Amino acid sequence: MSIEDSELKIGGQTFKGAWIAVVLAIGSTIGGGVWTASSLYSRLEAVEGVQVPDIVPLEEKVSLIEQELTANDVSQLQGKLAELGVNLKTIAEQQEKLLSVKEEVKDLKESVIQMQTTVEKAELILDKVDKFEAQVKSTSREIQDLWDGMDYLSNPLN
Repeated sequence: MSIEDSELKIGGQTFKGAWIAVVLAIGSTIGGGVWTASSLYSRLEAVEGVQVPDIVPLEEKVSLIEQELTANDVSQLQGKLAELGVNLKTIAEQQEKLLSVKEEVKDLKESVIQMQTTVEKAELILDKVDKFEAQVKSTSREIQDLWDGMDYLSNPLN
């Protein structure tokens, strides 16, 4: 059975072959158009349902931000940032110098502690030397007294 042999009777009218295909094509096109229009209409209703907020406050905020940017002189920001970068670099260099000075101070502190220890040891040695010197003087005086006594005993008449 081919499309040319097909026949369709609707309301007393007979449609043959190619006319059926044409009617189906036109019908499906119209049906598709109606469906698309319905879909578009439902989307439009959904868009209409969305409430657009009032943008006046946003416009006021934007104008306030523009005024603040103008007042803060943002155009000079690049120069200020460059100056800040130079200052930060200088601070970093000074910090490095301070760290090296700190190390030197630490080394000097250790040297001072060593010197204090040496001075304390020297004071102890001097104290021992003073005691030894006193003993030597005492012993020398005793020896001299003994010699004087021996000289007197050897020659009592002198």
